[in-house]
Order: sequence, then C-alpha cells, then structure tokens
Amino acid sequence: MTLAQDFQPAGLPIREYLLVALTTAVLTFLFTGLVRRLAIRWGAVAHPRQRDVHTVPIPRLGGLAMYLGVCGGMLLAHQLPVLRRAFEYTLDPLAVLIGGGVIVLIGMLDDRYELDSITKLAGQTTCAGILVLFGLQWVILWVPWGAEDGLGSRLVLDQNQGALITVLLVVTMVNAMNFVDGLDGLAAGIGLISATATCAFSLNLLKQTGGDVNNYAPALIAATLAGACLGFLPHNFQPAKIFMGDSGSMLLGLMMAAATTSASGRVPDLNQTQTIALLSPLLVVAAVLFVPLLDLLMAIVRRTRKGLSPFHADKMHLHHRLLEIGHSQRRAVLLIYLWAAVLAFGAVALTLFDAFAVAWGMGIGLLIALVISAVPRIRAR
Repeated sequence: MTLAQDFQPAGLPIREYLLVALTTAVLTFLFTGLVRRLAIRWGAVAHPRQRDVHTVPIPRLGGLAMYLGVCGGMLLAHQLPVLRRAFEYTLDPLAVLIGGGVIVLIGMLDDRYELDSITKLAGQTTCAGILVLFGLQWVILWVPWGAEDGLGSRLVLDQNQGALITVLLVVTMVNAMNFVDGLDGLAAGIGLISATATCAFSLNLLKQTGGDVNNYAPALIAATLAGACLGFLPHNFQPAKIFMGDSGSMLLGLMMAAATTSASGRVPDLNQTQTIALLSPLLVVAAVLFVPLLDLLMAIVRRTRKGLSPFHADKMHLHHRLLEIGHSQRRAVLLIYLWAAVLAFGAVALTLFDAFAVAWGMGIGLLIALVISAVPRIRAR
C-alpha cells in the first residue's frame, strides 16, 4: 500500500467507533465489580460527612475500572484496520493513556489517603504537561476580531502559547468534574453526554475533511470515554454501589479536555465559507464545560466572599440546590443531564443544521428544563 492510498478516505467508520465504545462499556462494567472488592479491602471507602448526600459507607476507586475499560477499548481500536490510523499519525491516544494512567494513580491515592489540594494540583499539572509533551495541545484558536467581514479570524498559537492554554484547560476541566461529582451518577452521566457530543462533532469533521487522519484520534478518545461512563453508570446510578472517586472524576476531566483539544485545536485551514465549522469546536468546548464550570465558578465566588479557600467544601453546589428546592436525587441528576444535553448537542447541531432552527430548538429545550427545575418551588407557593 502506497502512502497516497493510505491517505484515501475509508468511509465514515461509525460501526468501528460504536464497537470500541460498547467494548469499553462492557469491560468497564465487568471491572467495576472487581474494583469494588479491591476498594473495600484497601480501605478506599467514602464515609458519610456533613456535606455528603449518601448516608452509608460506599467504596470508591471506580476510576480504576473506567481506566481499564478505556485501555481495553484503545487496544481493540489499535487492532482495527481503519481506527489504527489514530495511532499511526498522531500520539494523542498514547498521551491520553499515559496521562490518564498517572492521574488515575494520583486519584487512587487521594481516594485512600485524602491528599491535600496542593499535591493534587501539582499532579494535575504534571498530567497536563504529559499531554503537551506528546504533542496534544492547541495550535489554532478562533478569535472574534481581526477580520473586516466581521466573522473573526484564526489565531495561530506558538508552542508555548498552545501549551499554556492546554494546561489551563486540563486543570480547569479536571477540577470542574471533581466539583460536580456530588450525586449518584451525576459526573458519569455528564461525561457520557459530553463525550457523545464531542464524538459526533469529530465524526462530522472527519466527514467534512474527507477522512483526514488527524481527525481519527479525537473521535476515538471521545468514544472510549463515552463507553467508560456508560459501563460505570449501572453501578453508580442512585442508589450507588460504588463511587468513581477522584480517580474517576479527574480521569473524566482529563479525557474530556484531551478530546476537545484534539478536535478543536487541530481544525484544518478552512476557507471563508466554512467559518461556522471553525467556530463550532469552541461552541462544543463551551457546551461540554458549561455545567461543571458554572458550578465551579459559583463555588469559588461563594467561598471567597466568605473568606474561605476556593477548595473549601460545602453543601451548596447546583445539585445540592436542586435537592433543597424539593427534587429527589434521581430527578436532580436527570435534570442536570437535560441541561447538559441541550447545550452539548445543540452546539454540535450548529455544524449540521440551520443555525436559526438550532437556536430555536435550544431555546425551547432550555425553557423546558427551567420550568421542570422550578416545578417543586411553584407547587410550594
């Protein structure tokens, strides 16, 4: 096979990605039962605290099972003729496996020994640096200025700028997912929705570029992440039998940041008529980050106004507020799923359908979510 033939598009490999995602889900589901026993024997158990919702001790360490499932999915993808391209032309999957393995190890130690915030921040920064060392970083960024037509321009980043943006994104996303992991199945569900939306966008980008080999990796990272979340949810949805712990929430944040960086940071040099395709990756990133980042920003502002550390724990996250309004745990989780799905899939839909129609659809979806969220308070009044 010549190099020219190897670069020819092989069709949209939806079935291959679906097979990898399902394999990852099955492996994660099977490994979770074994990891649960390991967590109990090792003493990695979450005992109820004042700010917690659960009332009985529950083992943690679920992130280890998710990581093992991701490794199995990546291994299968490496054996498939089409998806092997994700490994042959980029080091992104390898960067995720190594960086993810290190961050899971740090999370496991925290699940067992409760590491301090400075140590965890140093570990998160190190894992983000691993991604950068393997070349997984932003190289192009859209900015809304610098063009006479008002459509904005592309900002080409040098190595240092791209590395800094990537590290900031990874650390922010890791901590955002850590903050939002407060109800049974919440973080896993948001991860599943976000990863599925990112995978859909990456597949669309793969189609638009005629099978560009650079676009196989982000779809693969997102597909394995979606599979890991799907396989873990049956064990984690209320009532949870195991928590993903920091080992899982930090792995989710790192892989979500890696998938969006791989997809959004490597958009090819599109022409002027395809500006929306250049803008949509940033919208996908914003949609993926919206729910956990809003929670993170609200928590930081709330704590600093009281003179507390931004890392000080309390019981006033978005999911806690939904419980105070009168929602049950399951309904609160499903409501946040709805908000995340409207934002994430709405952003992806902008690249596929008419923007005006998508905006109307997103508006209606957000209005429905808002009304459902306020029902208990309306009934009380």
